[in-house]
Amino acid sequence: MTTMATPTQSTPDSQVPNYNPKSESVTAKRVKSTIFHIVALALTAVVLYPGVWMIASSFKPNSEIGGANTSLWSNNFSFDNFVTAMDGIGGVTTLQFFTNSLILAIGAVVGTILSASVSAYAFARIKFPGRSIFFGMMIATLLLPFHVVIIPQYIIFNQLGLVDTYIPLLIGKFLAADAFFVFLMVQFMRNLPAELDEAARIDGAGHVRIFTSIMLPLMKPALISTSIFSFIWSWNDFLGPLLYLNTPEKYPLPLALRLFVDQTQSSDYGAMIAMSVLALLPVLIFFLVFQRYIVEGVSTQGLKG
Repeated sequence: MTTMATPTQSTPDSQVPNYNPKSESVTAKRVKSTIFHIVALALTAVVLYPGVWMIASSFKPNSEIGGANTSLWSNNFSFDNFVTAMDGIGGVTTLQFFTNSLILAIGAVVGTILSASVSAYAFARIKFPGRSIFFGMMIATLLLPFHVVIIPQYIIFNQLGLVDTYIPLLIGKFLAADAFFVFLMVQFMRNLPAELDEAARIDGAGHVRIFTSIMLPLMKPALISTSIFSFIWSWNDFLGPLLYLNTPEKYPLPLALRLFVDQTQSSDYGAMIAMSVLALLPVLIFFLVFQRYIVEGVSTQGLKG
């Protein structure tokens, strides 16, 4: 007698005892989150390693910097590099270099805020003939490499007798030469309601009153973002001071760092790295204090206009 085999019926997952699709979904999310954080931490370690190496090397003697020694930390921990860095070089103290950098950075911030905000108000709120053409020409300057205008600018400043002064480094800041910051503020102003201007005009306010009493208070995120970027770019500028400054007493920190490297004699790399750490502190502090305004100022720009 032949026995007929009955087909095996698969049991749906929903009928399997103790099966919970929500638990499986939560587990998968946790695995993905763990992998994401591991990758993010690995990339963060790669990005931060140069900074950690610089800080660690500032406490090493010159003999352990570079060469065959690849260890991150040193057993000969010392503050000698910082003592040498604070003494300065070439007869100029480090405090003088810091003061020069502060003059250039603060001057750049003040000049950029004043000129860029006024220019942005004209482009965003005042209707005048050729406004779109002039705005387009200003944006086009962003595509012009800085190296193209180096020689003409140097010839002009040299003929005016302004070489070896801070004027060539600051005059452009007070003339709204940084199109990026003007564009940033224009986009911010265009997102502000036009009804504010109309209400102010009904009350008899002119452009000066509208700009100072209405626009500037509302532009706080954009102004702080501009200040941060302008400060950092000016503080780290090397090419500009290298072209226009000849006197060591007028050098900012980027040029002062170069004085520690002598191709003909022994170079004090330890002091140079220590001064680099000291030069990084003002920028780091400035950024940490105002970092939330960077995201707030840039994210509110939109693409309008």
